[in-house]
Amino acid sequence: MSNRRLGLEGPARRALAPYACDPERSRGRRYPEPESALRSPFQRDRDRIVHSTAFRRLEYKTQVFVNHEGDHFRTRLTHTLEVAQIARTAARALAVDEDLAEAVALAHDLGHSPFGHAGEEALDAALAPYGGFDHNAQTLRVITCLERRYAGFDGLNLTWETLEGVVKHNGPLATRAPAYVAAYAAEHDLELASHPSAEAQVAALADDIAYTNHDLDDGLRAELFTLADLQALPLVGPIFATVAARYPGLDAPRLIHESLRRLIDAMVVDLVEETARRLQGLQPADVDAIRAYAQPVVGFSPKVDKPLQELRGFLQARMYSHYKVRRMARKARRVVRELFDGLHDQPDCLPPDWQARAGIGDDARCAEAIADYIAGMTDRFALDEHDRLFNLASRVQ
Repeated sequence: MSNRRLGLEGPARRALAPYACDPERSRGRRYPEPESALRSPFQRDRDRIVHSTAFRRLEYKTQVFVNHEGDHFRTRLTHTLEVAQIARTAARALAVDEDLAEAVALAHDLGHSPFGHAGEEALDAALAPYGGFDHNAQTLRVITCLERRYAGFDGLNLTWETLEGVVKHNGPLATRAPAYVAAYAAEHDLELASHPSAEAQVAALADDIAYTNHDLDDGLRAELFTLADLQALPLVGPIFATVAARYPGLDAPRLIHESLRRLIDAMVVDLVEETARRLQGLQPADVDAIRAYAQPVVGFSPKVDKPLQELRGFLQARMYSHYKVRRMARKARRVVRELFDGLHDQPDCLPPDWQARAGIGDDARCAEAIADYIAGMTDRFALDEHDRLFNLASRVQ
């Protein structure tokens, strides 16, 4: 078969901007594999992520609320799908590779522990003697070694561009790389000192758009704040007011949905317009020029960036610091810490395959294995495992 993949030649393949990551010029995979006849390298990456065990587990990992708090609050999975949808839209508008942007978006939360940021804080504290816990580094561990599905290698063997995008989607890491990221990059150079591709930058800001908007939705649904509380927020308040004036008497759920979809649209349009303005001024010749710039090329204009900062401050004060959320977070931290301490004290309580990973007599290796075990748990599995380990009335399974 020729090197041209079926279905990708001719006008069906969208033209990419010079500064885009061209899948035909990918730097390849750490472990060489034959090309697919039907999919580009970045499409393959996306599909491997979707079929991974870690991706399926996102359904029962939470953002803010513990999974059993309600069926309508966002989980890591619904959040990830929203990020991917926004990333594809923006990538298409900017003529960069949609599949790469989507792959980075789909993978960006794979390393999160159960119970959202509260669980991560507890693991980070428990692992302080061993270098701490970082969910971005854990994501790289998941996609490079913890997923064990393929005959020829551990991990997913994703392309260099996807690995780079996942690791650096929030910017360069030359002076602040977690230990695993630094160790991995020493063997498979991800150029930690530079910015990532435009596709990865798009995915990072799609994450910002998704989580601020869905946290507004979830916060209203949980009655942590009210519609009246949003009136003074720039950008947010005027959009809600416009919808209320356009549709008098509209019931609250539809008012919220209609307003938030317009808010998301306003943010995405601003992101595309501001990024296009920057690119017009910079005229990057290729993706390496994007990586070499001192600042990100993808971003919001001041008219959206400042309101977004104020919205984050509002959510921090009125949602993440709400006493109900703090109570949930306190319980979550306790569960994770007790799981770690109990298993670290007696690693022979781990399932047999995890005992083998923990080893005998190597404290750091044991702590790393227990962290991997806990970080991979869903909320409900963590609660069940805690019950099995500490509740005398619970059946041992």
